Amino acid sequence: MSKSESNITTLGQFKDKHFGKVGTVSRDELENGYTDFKIGALLHEARVQKGLTQEQLAEKVGTTKSYISKIENNIKEVRLSTLKKIVELGLGGEVELMIKL
Repeated sequence: MSKSESNITTLGQFKDKHFGKVGTVSRDELENGYTDFKIGALLHEARVQKGLTQEQLAEKVGTTKSYISKIENNIKEVRLSTLKKIVELGLGGEVELMIKL
């Protein structure tokens, strides 16, 4: 291993060092927050890819631009039923759910 490779820190190592091991309160909060952020980022990316504004997506789904913005920016949590409605009716896609044990 070269000297530069020994200085590389993986994301997992960084999170362990700064937020604790998996299962600790601070690490669980980080991971849960990331999941919420990820959903908003995925919705944003899909909306942009479809060429829709937040307002256009909101109209298709029957909600407000403000609500879509809050979900995309991780200000508001989204219910699974609402997420399905946004993805299916608004974006013409489908939600796939996976549980890892």
